[in-house]
Amino acid sequence: MEDPTRAAVAALSDDLRRRMYDFIRRSDGPVTRDEAAESVGISRKLAAFHLDKLVDVGLLSAGYGRPGGPRQVGRAPKVYRPTGLDVQISIPPREHGLLADILLDGLRAQRPQESGLDAALRVARARGHELGAAEHDRTRPGRLGPERALTCAGQMLESHGFEPVRVTPTLVRLRNCPFHPLAAKDPDLVCAINHAFLAGFLDGLGATGLCATLAPRPGACCVELGTNPTGA
Repeated sequence: MEDPTRAAVAALSDDLRRRMYDFIRRSDGPVTRDEAAESVGISRKLAAFHLDKLVDVGLLSAGYGRPGGPRQVGRAPKVYRPTGLDVQISIPPREHGLLADILLDGLRAQRPQESGLDAALRVARARGHELGAAEHDRTRPGRLGPERALTCAGQMLESHGFEPVRVTPTLVRLRNCPFHPLAAKDPDLVCAINHAFLAGFLDGLGATGLCATLAPRPGACCVELGTNPTGA
């Protein structure tokens, strides 16, 4: 879970904050402190404290304006709006959005005489290659040997929820399948997409001494990264 998500979840663990946030999300326009306070039955001062906490973690934005009604004189009140921050919690981590993007892009980009599976695998490899090339450009690692390449790959693997484990200096196994439980419904499809994605990433990274190998293990990702195609 990324830090902004942790902060948002922590903020919403407070019942008053969560109820005010729900009220503001369901409102047709910006909400004042008085309106937010009234929605949960607390003082304006206490509401301001909770609202500012929600602003701090990125769930609300604050400004000044008149939500509506008769025109008033004097300074416009502070108002709050939802930011649209998407907060999702999954333990262990899941990446269903990435899988959905690959499948949708594969469907849109399917070529004549190309099967849906082949299109999805082509897109998955291209997506992985793009991430690998971006990481290579960011870190500028020079020529990559297998051990250093696996180290460079670690950040991407962690960020997508693979939970990499360095078994040997040149072998990384992935403890978590970020596409579970969809992988269990159709392992041939989902594992093939995952394999293509990770193979494309290594290629884009310039890790010529490594390969992604299908090596299914119960309760873990179906792919491992190493120098030996057998994963031994």
